[in-house]
Formats: sequence, C-alpha cells, structure tokens
Amino acid sequence: MNEDESAVIEAVRQFVEDEVRPHVEALEKQGAYPDALVKQIAELGLFGIAVPAEFGGLELSMPAFVSVMEEVARGWTTLAAYINSHCTVVSALKNFGTDAQRARYLPRMATGELRGAICLTEDTGGSDLQAIRTVALQSGGGYTISGTKIFVTNGEKAGLLLVLAKTDPAAEPPKRGMSLLLVDKSESGLRTSGTYDKMGFHLVDTCEIRFEGTKVAADAILGGTPGHGFAQILAGLEVGRLAIAASANGLAIAALSESITYAKQRKAFGTEIANFQVIQFRLVEMASRLASARALTMEAARAAASRDKADMLCAMAKLIASEAAFETVTDAVRVHGGYGYIGGVQAERLFREAPLYIVGEGTNDIQKLVIARRLLDGSSLSDLGLAV
Repeated sequence: MNEDESAVIEAVRQFVEDEVRPHVEALEKQGAYPDALVKQIAELGLFGIAVPAEFGGLELSMPAFVSVMEEVARGWTTLAAYINSHCTVVSALKNFGTDAQRARYLPRMATGELRGAICLTEDTGGSDLQAIRTVALQSGGGYTISGTKIFVTNGEKAGLLLVLAKTDPAAEPPKRGMSLLLVDKSESGLRTSGTYDKMGFHLVDTCEIRFEGTKVAADAILGGTPGHGFAQILAGLEVGRLAIAASANGLAIAALSESITYAKQRKAFGTEIANFQVIQFRLVEMASRLASARALTMEAARAAASRDKADMLCAMAKLIASEAAFETVTDAVRVHGGYGYIGGVQAERLFREAPLYIVGEGTNDIQKLVIARRLLDGSSLSDLGLAV
C-alpha cells in the first residue's frame, strides 16, 4: 500500500474510534437508520474506494480495500454492509460497463449520492443462480423486467440496482441467456415491497423487490451485449467475498478486543479471570484464528489485484474468515459468561451478526465447491505451491 492508501486507512481508523465505536450500542437501541454516520462515510469517500480516480473515486488497491473494510467492520459491521454491495456494483461497472454507463453512474457512486445494490437471489435460485425466474424481455426498443428478488442488501436506500435476469429464457445451459441490467430506481418508478426482520444487522435495509413489468432502455444491459451476465456476476462476487472476509475479520477483532478488556476487569475467586489458564488459552485460540484469517484474506486480495481470476483464494478467504469469526464470537460469549448473553453488551450483538458471513455472498458450502473445482481442474494449484 502506498502513502495515500495508508493515510486513508488511518483516517478510517480514527473515524471509527471517534465517531463510531462510542455510539454503536446507542444507535442499535434507537433503531433508526444512521443517516448522520452514512453522510460521514460518504464525506470520507468510502463509497468511492473502488471507483477509479478518473470518476472521482479513491481507487484503492485490493489490499487497501480489504484493510478499509476491516477497519469499518471493527467499528460497526452495519456500516461495512452499506459499503460492501455498493462496491460490488461499482466493480461490475468498472470492469464490464460501457464508457457511457461508467460516465453516467460512477461519479455519483463515488460521492455516495447514488448507492448500488445487487438483485440476485430468488426463492427458486440463490446458490443455484441458473434457476432464477426473473426475465427481461425485449419490448419497444428496450426491456421489460418481471420477477421478484429477495434478500437485497441496501435495497431500500440504493438508487441503482444491478439485476440478474434471463434475457433468453430458452437458452441452454441457462447461463448463456442471462444478463445483468442496470435499473435506475428514480427513472423506473420501482419501489421496494418491504424489509426483512433479521437476527442481526437490524439497521441494514434488506428488502424484497418486485419487478412488475419494469421498463428499462436497451442500454441498461451491462456492457451493452446480452448473454454475459452470469460470468460478469461471478467475477464481481470476488470483490464481494473479499469484503465479506475482511468484514468478518473486523468483527473478530472487535470480539477479541472486548474479551481481553473484560477478562482483565472481571474478577472471580479473588482475581481477574485473565489470570486463569482456561481464559488465556481461549484468548490464544481466538487471536491465532484471527491472525490466520487476516493473512489469508490479504493474500487473496493481492492475488485479486495481480490477475484476472483469483476465485479460489477469494473463496478460501471468505470461508476461513467467516468460520473463524463465528468461532471467535462464540468464544467471546464464553469469556463474558452470562453477560455475553445480555442485550446491549457488544459480545451479544457480535454473536448475532456473525452467522450472516457464513451464508452471505454465497454460502460456505458453495465456497467449498468453488475451491474443489479449482483444485481438480488444476488452474489454481500454484497458489498453494503445488505443481500445475
């Protein structure tokens, strides 16, 4: 990371310490969307961390991007969720959008004036994206979209939706007839149909969105040519999986920090529980898992920055970091004892948030399938020091 990137990371770290961590529990209790904090992260340029400089963004390298996501999640994973899917849409535009599409959307996405959300999952297709039923059929010189998307993160606040649909429903295999469409909510008149009441991340607007004959222009197809959406979204998910891995690491950092602090303060049998070997060993295991997950995440980020495809390492990072975070917050509850089960205590909130990282951006079983495919086709063996 260069000097400028290091300065961004330090600015984010200071922002988290001063403006985020002291207020998280109060914000969670209030239950209102944190508009003031979202405005601050926009002013810091965090919605533009993946946007090229020519469009007004910070254009961070992948290692710096990962570091920023980790810092934000360390303070409050909800803020990281606002940035994550937005950056995946940015990445898709940057890599596959036409010049006109990039010029139209990226400057406003860099400032946070326009935020992005991804519309992939349906009740018939989540892990199996080829089973989706949403269609975008040619009509009047453009396309008419019909279908319902579920679990759309930032769906209510986002102004730009990246929608996976079948533009050729008869194609075989189905992926050959799938396209990504850019849907501007302000122009389409589209409305969300409600938010989900989740175990955690209560202030993240996770929605169901219904496309009931939604009309878009012909140039709404990402890249301008239909039929490439499946490959485009798989490439875009590399960024999303790195963001999930980094966010899980940030959550684990918060859990470990809280556990160390609590262990030094809580007394039992006449001494601080930090003096008990059973607590020390638990902290050691938490820290060791975290260090391993962070190292793998950074290695995957470096790989993603230096080549066209790094899906195996990105899947590994997401798999290991999310599982490690879940184990770490479970240990944090154990260290806190009964207090770890009480609302308003950070360990309890982190415990509710950790499962999302296991199932989000592709479940961990799907990550294992991606990894297995690359091991068996031999395309990524060099990443592990094995002969190709």
